[in-house]
Amino acid sequence: MPSKFSYLKPKTLADTVHILAESGPEAKILAGGTDLLVGVRRRQYSFQELLDIKGLPEVNRFDYTPGQGLLIGAAVTMNQLAESVLVQERYPALAAAARSVASYQLRNRATAVGNICNASPGADLAPALLIFDAVVHIARRQGQREVPLADFFVGVKRTVLSPQELVTGIFLPDPGLGDRSIFLKQSRLKGHDLAIVNVAVRLTPQQKICLAMGAVAPTPLRLAGLEELLDAGMPSKELAEKAAAEVKGMIKPISDVRASAAYREHLAGVLVRRGLERVLAGGVNDHVRQA
Repeated sequence: MPSKFSYLKPKTLADTVHILAESGPEAKILAGGTDLLVGVRRRQYSFQELLDIKGLPEVNRFDYTPGQGLLIGAAVTMNQLAESVLVQERYPALAAAARSVASYQLRNRATAVGNICNASPGADLAPALLIFDAVVHIARRQGQREVPLADFFVGVKRTVLSPQELVTGIFLPDPGLGDRSIFLKQSRLKGHDLAIVNVAVRLTPQQKICLAMGAVAPTPLRLAGLEELLDAGMPSKELAEKAAAEVKGMIKPISDVRASAAYREHLAGVLVRRGLERVLAGGVNDHVRQA
């Protein structure tokens, strides 16, 4: 049987961070709960207090301000992202990544913030958020702090969060008109499966390429070195081929039950090339692309 714990539903963010400051690792946050509750049933977690934050106004914000950007609160679900016309138009790679996660029923509960706080190396939303320069908003009793998503992950299932902190949301700067992006994912099965490799590619209105990838290293990666290579030349099919070769030296895939390290390395090159070719050709996601 799962261990016993107290269920608390704080009414304010101030109450929440106060409890976290007092309880630390003895408290867990509940927003979507799709990972946490499975872990509870499997006795993977031991804690004394479960803090249900779904009722806090701060974590339910889903606000877009023209010229500034989009704030995604910690209680915003995958389906809210996937079905948002604004996200589909402004951040198409993010909408496609959200659409790729699990089943429709689970996406009604699973949250974008939960996906990054779980810190899986293959988290589907992470590459799409990374290419849009996402910033994580973190609350604690001492006040708020902001951390670029590129600095948020520190290892497998590890982030910069302390036990006294919680993520209230993710902010994405406004990409502006003419921005194009795509999300590609290869899994063992079509449908509801974890990624063997996933990649997000973006072409900004200033013709800058942004690239990020998951399931090829201990953390999701923003491929800054590859972006520099691409920015040094005119974007072209030939440059996409070169990037596909170069990316293999920038990743550290492992072998596991889903794929070998060698297969992941091969797929990384394939997806980078295809993503670049499609975004340069003006393509965006109409569905989650498979390799």
